[in-house]
Amino acid sequence: MKKILLLVLVSCFFADLKAQTTPTRLSGIYLGMPFERFAARIESETDFQFYYKKEDVENLQVNLQATDSEIRLVLDQVFEGTDLIYAIDASNRIWVSKGQRILIDFSKDYFLVQQRQDKLAKAGDSLGMFDKNKRFVIGKSSENPQSKTAVLSGVVTSIESGKPMNGAIVLEKTEYNQAATNQNGVYQLTLPKGRHTIWVQNIGGYQEQRQIDLKGDGVLNMSIEETILSLDEVVVSSGALSNVNKLDMGVQSISIADVKKLPAVLGEVDVLKGILIMPGVNTVGEATSGFNVRGGAADQNLILYGNSTIFNPTHAFGFFSAFNADIVNGVELYKGSIPVNYGGRLSSVLQVDPKFGRSDKIGGSGGIGILTSRLSLDGPLGKKTNFIVGGRTTYSDWALNLLDDDADLNDSKITFYDINANIQHNLNDKNTLELTAYLSQDDFRFDPDTTYSYQNLNVALGWKHFFNDELEGRFTVGSDNYEFGIIGQENPLNSFNFSFDVHQLFLKADFEYRKGDKHILNFGMHGIQYSLNPGQNTPYGPESIVINKELDEENAREISVYFGDEFRVSEKLSLSYGGRYMLYQLQGPMTVNEYVPGAPITESNVIGEETFGEGETVKTYHGPEFRVSARYILDNKSSLKAGFNTMRQNIHLLSNTSSISPTDSWKLSDTYIKPQTGGQASVGYYRNLAKNQLEFSTEVYYRYMANLLDYRSGASIILNENIEQDVLNSDGKAYGVELLLKKSTGLLRGSLAYTYSRSLMKTSDEPSIEKINDGSYYSSNFDQPHHLVLTANYELSKRVNTSLNLNYSTGRPITLPISKFDYAGSERVYFSERNAYRIPDYFRVDFSVNLEGSHKVKKLAHSSWSLGVYNLLGRSNPYSVYYTPVEGQLRGYQLSIFAKPIPFITYNFRF
Repeated sequence: MKKILLLVLVSCFFADLKAQTTPTRLSGIYLGMPFERFAARIESETDFQFYYKKEDVENLQVNLQATDSEIRLVLDQVFEGTDLIYAIDASNRIWVSKGQRILIDFSKDYFLVQQRQDKLAKAGDSLGMFDKNKRFVIGKSSENPQSKTAVLSGVVTSIESGKPMNGAIVLEKTEYNQAATNQNGVYQLTLPKGRHTIWVQNIGGYQEQRQIDLKGDGVLNMSIEETILSLDEVVVSSGALSNVNKLDMGVQSISIADVKKLPAVLGEVDVLKGILIMPGVNTVGEATSGFNVRGGAADQNLILYGNSTIFNPTHAFGFFSAFNADIVNGVELYKGSIPVNYGGRLSSVLQVDPKFGRSDKIGGSGGIGILTSRLSLDGPLGKKTNFIVGGRTTYSDWALNLLDDDADLNDSKITFYDINANIQHNLNDKNTLELTAYLSQDDFRFDPDTTYSYQNLNVALGWKHFFNDELEGRFTVGSDNYEFGIIGQENPLNSFNFSFDVHQLFLKADFEYRKGDKHILNFGMHGIQYSLNPGQNTPYGPESIVINKELDEENAREISVYFGDEFRVSEKLSLSYGGRYMLYQLQGPMTVNEYVPGAPITESNVIGEETFGEGETVKTYHGPEFRVSARYILDNKSSLKAGFNTMRQNIHLLSNTSSISPTDSWKLSDTYIKPQTGGQASVGYYRNLAKNQLEFSTEVYYRYMANLLDYRSGASIILNENIEQDVLNSDGKAYGVELLLKKSTGLLRGSLAYTYSRSLMKTSDEPSIEKINDGSYYSSNFDQPHHLVLTANYELSKRVNTSLNLNYSTGRPITLPISKFDYAGSERVYFSERNAYRIPDYFRVDFSVNLEGSHKVKKLAHSSWSLGVYNLLGRSNPYSVYYTPVEGQLRGYQLSIFAKPIPFITYNFRF
């Protein structure tokens, strides 16, 4: 029941009612609008309040246009042809009933809040439907009477699942004071004492309001709708206000609903592709693993699923994301002001929040596409426990025939699956346990003789504890595992099995302490124990004569402590500052080469070696990381932000390709390969336009980096026992400007993101085997100065919307052969300086149509269709350019991944 409906049925005189009602005239267009939303809109624009049974109006839709029309004329048209009857009392309450009119001559004190609560308690009904009409008295006037302000706090939960809602906006509209809930659904606002209207909304979902009389510090807990409204009529601006008012900068959030509207390759919803519409984020090409943020390498991004680190975030060599969108609650990318509780990577943090099951009933969702299918189930396990489990798999290799015609892929094969399982158990009001688990397996080959495989396995157990209203803690223990293997059997005598794996055990203790209304303190400790197998090659099959070769295992520990404070200096100025201190120790057993001091690290300069026993410290690195940012509100529509942070990274990806490949391996910092370090300074301007319908932001940044890894010409990184001899320590810098224009309301929604950026490297001044480009700066492999992304979604009707995605970027750098010469009787090729040329620019247009099923509340399953075309124009975008000798001549070729339009269709359902 949405409003209180008192079924006391007697006759009344309509003429008397008309005389008692104050006329109110309405203007607006209400097309295909459910009655509940129509009523909510009238309530927000006038003094009228509706009371009705939800089941009486669940199938009623409003289709009319009003121009300065009296309320009765509008209601007569709404209820025409139905068996619904309305009456309006002297207090502008509109009573809607079925068949018989309701008595409206109530006593003066009939609607006192306590009386309504008592009657509802006796009837066993819910109070939630009255929340936005009743007035909540918060606090006591006798407490601290001298203060003109009071602190309002509480928890925002979902009506559907009962779970805390992270990122919901709580807003007081008069002064535009607002707060965003944290991951536990907790918010806090400081307001003048007195009466206020509080608005609360889950971004992209329903908007609710509460009337309060704030007499002193107190608590207001709220439950709101969680369901995303893809076809919403209500104009919502709180999300845009968050862009101006929130303290963080360089933070981009994208909802799963928005991701699902983007055209996706082969019809698969892709979380990682969703973040590529953001400014400052790019990839070196189609079907590539990883992404690049503000001029950083792919391994400089920390990718977290909950608290678990995902080392390879893709399936099928980069064709699909490793994340099942049905199991994801939300995605945030930190690329500017990285919170103090994150560390270990130089460029960014991608936080993928797992979804936990609903607590009211068993339900699920899924999809069937042309290449993949998925299914998930969630619901309660008893009164205090809920679960969600989901899986995906692929069942066809036919799509490989759509790749470049020149590619020899007749015997190719791609298979993968992933499984997610999350369980949440509420011990009591102060203690919650959460278990998240993720498993993925990939097997693929591009010829019949070589098979690649890799696997992710992540498990984490968390305990969330509320010590009191001010202090909460989260404790997490878990294990992250990643391994890959290559089996080559072209020749039985040379058949081999190559493998690599990295394991880490982690323990985290995170605390948040709210000190009054001025400070939010975050502090804690993180520990990681690394165990890494750099590579092992063994014979495969009884006929193989391959010699077994295995590199020494690498072990290390990493301990970090951190402290941060979000300080609200004034209504306009807020600061965030803090720091981390990281201790890293490489441990034995290990044998380390010793080289001539001050000389290049080469085989000829080896003068001895040193052996370390098990558990013995081989090398120690430690140092601080700093975080500071500020936000100054210029007015209700604009703000300035600035930030500076430093980072450290102890684990490196060994790769001499532009993107992550199956043969890449991870490497721990050691005696000669130092931790990567860097810092970033940024400043931004944020403004809302057109009555908060448009969100504009621009950010300028500069990054410096040290101890980056580059490689000398002809370097070998696979099973290299002395990798330090082929690695060149390098310095880097990156700078750029990002522009974002976003529209989140109306029939046409979308964003326009443009980035101008440069990413440059140079060999460090330390002695080395060679200097790339004579020690001058050169473009990194992911230096793409111009990047433009346009996304648009247009709502044709309540059940049909279309999406368009346009993507342009400068071609990435390459090194080309520019001449040939004779040397010692043989012909040699002379190459240009490192990355002196570029492949052609990248341009792609995607288009899709999303068809929603009927909006009936009661039916077996809610379904939808997504169909469209990836690479609509069929442009042959180059992935790489390579040269091969043909009949004595060196010829160049261009490789394209998707050289033609790729149609897709997916059937989605939820129940």
